[in-house]
Amino acid sequence: MFKRTQVEPPVKHSQRESLESGYTLLELLVVLGIIAALTALVAPQVLRYLGDAKSDTARVQSRNLQSALELHYLDTGQYPSTEQGLTALVTDSKTLKGWRGPYIKKADGLTDPWGRAYLYKSPGDHGAFDIYSLGKDGQTGGQDEDADIQNW
Repeated sequence: MFKRTQVEPPVKHSQRESLESGYTLLELLVVLGIIAALTALVAPQVLRYLGDAKSDTARVQSRNLQSALELHYLDTGQYPSTEQGLTALVTDSKTLKGWRGPYIKKADGLTDPWGRAYLYKSPGDHGAFDIYSLGKDGQTGGQDEDADIQNW
């Protein structure tokens, strides 16, 4: 009824085969060295692009604020004063006739990509109003990512 089958013992690998399977420490070190070299070449470029992206974002946000201020002017006949600041684009002061805001959906739009409020002056030194950010370092002047972003 039942047939007996013979089970063969497991095949033993030679010592040489077991030494050849897997990676040697030298091979792993070479791969890690290649990864480190690529990271050293690529990381500065990525960081530069991130810095440029924040500066570009600040320029776009500044233009959006300009547009919102123009809409505010069309509705009320005046730009917010320096004392009222850019918050006049979000909240109604109840003293201006014709205010139809908010001109910006969220108050988050009033801060630059580095987390500081955009600076606003009306009347401005360079036009009806000045909007600017002091860049990453928060100081006037600077270069690259630290440069000021202005609407003039």
